[in-house]
Amino acid sequence: MTSSLLGVTLVGTSVFLGGCEAPKKNRTRLTAEDIPLLNALCEVILPESAHSPGAGEAQVGTFMQAIVSDCYTGEEELVFVSGLRKMEEQLRGLYGKSFQELDQGVQLKVLTEYDARAREFEKQEIPYFYSMVLQLAIWGYFISEPGATKALRYNPNPGRFEGCVPYREGDKAWA
Repeated sequence: MTSSLLGVTLVGTSVFLGGCEAPKKNRTRLTAEDIPLLNALCEVILPESAHSPGAGEAQVGTFMQAIVSDCYTGEEELVFVSGLRKMEEQLRGLYGKSFQELDQGVQLKVLTEYDARAREFEKQEIPYFYSMVLQLAIWGYFISEPGATKALRYNPNPGRFEGCVPYREGDKAWA
């Protein structure tokens, strides 16, 4: 009787807790081959300067892949991945090259055009892949070690809270 009761409990538990499992995802995914493209996009958005490294050095593409794959809904992930694929397809049709192979001036021109389109989509409140790229590039860069320690002021042991710290012209923001 005890083993019957224990068996029913174990079977019942698996059925009961089955609702806690994450649903199986059948999505179009970003792959490891997409990371250099994402890094190239981010490097144009946040380029290296005399004062800070660029987003490419911060390897923001890896961060973007993780967020898109693990945190975006299926619809958001589809918008992101299909937009990225369409962009590459269009560039290969126009220039015969991928984004990474284009000259810096052409890359900047392409992203400026995408930025203008993104503003139109924002007015209509429709998700657009370039808006997602831009948001993830900025987020990923400023939480990366190079972004937080070299582009921003960083103090690993900040000490007590001081609510009113004087700002001097040219100071970096705090990480």
